[in-house]
Amino acid sequence: MPDADLPTLPVTWAPRRNRAVLLPVSGLIVVVFVTVALALPASWQLNDRAALITTGLIFAGAGAMLARPEVVADADGITVVNFVRTRRLHWAQIVRVNLRQGDPWVTLDLADGTSLAAVGIQPGGGREQAVRAALGLRDLVEARGAASEPSAAR
Repeated sequence: MPDADLPTLPVTWAPRRNRAVLLPVSGLIVVVFVTVALALPASWQLNDRAALITTGLIFAGAGAMLARPEVVADADGITVVNFVRTRRLHWAQIVRVNLRQGDPWVTLDLADGTSLAAVGIQPGGGREQAVRAALGLRDLVEARGAASEPSAAR
């Protein structure tokens, strides 16, 4: 495959619609909970107000966590950022890129026999966009993974 067909590195894939909704909503949740906590009648205790604000921060944190996923490809490999964990992979570690009908996101088959969800590429934001991203990542894996394997002549 000619390099002209490969995505230009570095490239980042992320569910942008999710972020566009989740981050503002998370900020709005904090504002609403703080406003309600401050507007409560004087009979409410300080610890009740603090609990309400803390609850808003927890909800906002969950929203921010759901907005985290992305897949970043560069010359050395990819970084997979999922909801809680981040994992760095070299090109040779990735055997296959999978996105089957009905899958919620891309799955990477790894050389050690395990698989890794790449939540940053998901059809929830548009099936066509996810398929293009998965194909681009697959092409990079095929081109870069083969190039980084040790030569049999050595």
